[in-house]
Amino acid sequence: MPMIETYGLLKRFKVSKNVVEAVKGVDLRVDAGEIFGFLGPNGAGKTTTLRMLATLLPPGGGRASVAGHDLLREPARVRERIGYVGQAGGVDASATARENLVLQARLYGLRRADAHTRAQELIDVLELGAFADRAGNYSGGQKRRLDLALGMVHRPALLFLDEPTTGLDPQSRARLWDEVRRLRVRGATIFLTTHYLDEADALCDRLAIIDGGRIVAEGTPDALKRQIAGDVVTIGLDAHNGELHRAQDLLRAQPFVREIHNGDADIQLHVDRGEDALPAILRTLDGAKLQLRTIALARPTLDDVFLRQTGRSLREEV
Repeated sequence: MPMIETYGLLKRFKVSKNVVEAVKGVDLRVDAGEIFGFLGPNGAGKTTTLRMLATLLPPGGGRASVAGHDLLREPARVRERIGYVGQAGGVDASATARENLVLQARLYGLRRADAHTRAQELIDVLELGAFADRAGNYSGGQKRRLDLALGMVHRPALLFLDEPTTGLDPQSRARLWDEVRRLRVRGATIFLTTHYLDEADALCDRLAIIDGGRIVAEGTPDALKRQIAGDVVTIGLDAHNGELHRAQDLLRAQPFVREIHNGDADIQLHVDRGEDALPAILRTLDGAKLQLRTIALARPTLDDVFLRQTGRSLREEV
């Protein structure tokens, strides 16, 4: 069952006398129970798309269904079923963490007793107890965990997270990743935007890469990386007695080899599945009495996918 479906979603902004197309016809499908990532550089259209889906910006065109309701005709019903954690967060620094949670729960219609019960549940689940009754002066990781709790207080079916770990230290990022995974285990669907390659790779069941307001690639992280040219196996051989050329001729004939390139003292093989190809490569070389010096397996990255689709590195854009 789709939790999000969009068709030709558009958004234009007027800047001075010019019209800027921030989102240029986005088609997406996010299934219930997924962690779906929206990966791209700053200014690519990630946050604009997310804000439209969360009813914070009106679409300029196209149509969408979010959490089972029409985005344009039923925005109030959409808001009842979603949670939203923006980049700036929503914590009131003058109130304690517990007070923030109780207020948020009351705004969503919970009775006072139920609001306090729900606040305590989230304090326990997200381990906010150390600062639950303290106002302000939170660390970056504490604030983001409280932001996450505020987005979850009404038990949304769909949670939007906009750049959830920006500015966090590695330990706090890993902690927040664990919390996101636990949310999915409890049945929530997560839609997150990020420009961190490792975050998209580690967290997302599927992802879409957006650039210049358009989707340029979509799929599971593994499937997207395999589109590049498969895994790369690098073999080191003796380059002075003809072994390199013999090995190249032998391996080029193997059905699992998609591409082959040779350097001064090594051969690079592009294969579909490196872990399956490695034993076959070793058997082929051993059968020909070729002495292997080194062998290494490397996998393409999401940055390689972005580079292939756009002609530039995502790492250079952020």
